[in-house]
Amino acid sequence: MKRKPSAIVSVAAFILALTLVIALIPTEAEAAIYSDTVRLHIRARSDSEEDQAVKLYIRDKLLSEFTTEKLPKNKEEAEEALRLRIAEITEAVDGWLSEMGCDYGCKVTVKEEWFDTRDYGEFSFPSGVYTTLLIELGGGAGENWWCVMYPPMCREVAVGNICYTTEESRLIYGGRYAVKFKLLEVCASLAK
Repeated sequence: MKRKPSAIVSVAAFILALTLVIALIPTEAEAAIYSDTVRLHIRARSDSEEDQAVKLYIRDKLLSEFTTEKLPKNKEEAEEALRLRIAEITEAVDGWLSEMGCDYGCKVTVKEEWFDTRDYGEFSFPSGVYTTLLIELGGGAGENWWCVMYPPMCREVAVGNICYTTEESRLIYGGRYAVKFKLLEVCASLAK
């Protein structure tokens, strides 16, 4: 007996949907990366050359002034320290903008934010929702800059002190996962 084409299409659609759902479920190591990471995200006012230069200047000043030698014990401690310093960071960034002659200020928040798969030199971070120190310069409509603030990967000196587990490090440093991250990113964007 011949099967109807609609039954075959239904079975194929079910298998495809199941595959997409399974692909969206993060592995234990991926989930740990999300919960062990605080990202820094700076959005420029616009894409103009001047506003992009301001963004990079603010980045450099921020990393110079607000990076301490004392490494937080965990992500929660790092996040709490940032939350306690939001007013101080806002005041500093507004001051630096004023010194540069910018007629706009900034907005600083600590929030959960979606990131697509991102490469950081030789590492790759999976797409997903991360705790983020977000700094929006002006309206924050321009190209952005990001890094991993905890563990401190924004500065070269900190690379030797990265606080990920062996499995998390293997996932981040092992380039073979980039394909899986991209698949997760595509699937997640379809689910939005």
